Amino acid sequence: MLIRRPPDIRSSEITPESVYWNRRRFLAAGAGALAVSALPRVARAARSADDTPTPYDAITTYNNFYEFGTDKSDPSQNAGTLRTRPWTVSVEGEVLKPKVYDIGDLLKRYPTEERIYRHRCVEAWSIVVPWDGFPLARLLNDVQPTSHAAFVAFTTLYDPDQMPGQRTDVLTWPYVEGLRLDEAMHPLTLLSTGLYGKPMPNQDGAPIRLTVPWKYGFKSIKSIVKIRLVRERPPTTWNIAAPDEYGFYANVNPTVDHPRWSQARERRLGEFFRRATLMFNGYADQVAPLYSGMDLRRNF
Repeated sequence: MLIRRPPDIRSSEITPESVYWNRRRFLAAGAGALAVSALPRVARAARSADDTPTPYDAITTYNNFYEFGTDKSDPSQNAGTLRTRPWTVSVEGEVLKPKVYDIGDLLKRYPTEERIYRHRCVEAWSIVVPWDGFPLARLLNDVQPTSHAAFVAFTTLYDPDQMPGQRTDVLTWPYVEGLRLDEAMHPLTLLSTGLYGKPMPNQDGAPIRLTVPWKYGFKSIKSIVKIRLVRERPPTTWNIAAPDEYGFYANVNPTVDHPRWSQARERRLGEFFRRATLMFNGYADQVAPLYSGMDLRRNF
């Protein structure tokens, strides 16, 4: 479901989550089946009947963001040191029109839309997040990839003063990630700048992060400062750290176990019982054609 929201709404004016979602459910029920069937296929795929959004407090206090600590509660406690203004994002490499965007100018140039996405972590937990963001393809089309561009590489801010976890050797810093160009151009792939109608919290990847809902969460790199289009497959942080455990593609696949645990089932944050993990995290209809002919057990 996609809902446009003016970019200048203040947090103090945003409806509380409980009222917000009750109102949305009421409006959805009143719209009727005809309106639902008229929505674009990709938009309708973003949510299913059992995808109640994870509460805001849970999304913002249970995080993987090793730049602020390895415990799930560390980012919410430590990310106050991150300064998100001023902030720039450079887009460079195999493009005809490289550009450095100020975050404020970028938000004005690319109006946000709301999408409710499921996310699956390799540790067998999952969440449902109402993101504010815009398709990465919009930005990439504007910088005009050259015919040599095959992959998109992303880099997180490196500043140990702001991100104290970078003083440790738990990972190689800065955090880097990458997608094939066709994955990056897919309409489900977002650059996210907020959640629940509010600005992106520091611990969730402020001021701008990647969101790729059919892949495990570590692919959705946070606090991006550089996007580079390249010819060869770029290095990625978790693949560098443990290549036998974390592949480049990281597609959610219940038939491919992590070497130390099964990926066949997951527990949604806030729920007691586990549920079956869905292929491509439930987005198979939209993204499976990207991997036609590939061995997804080998290309994990």
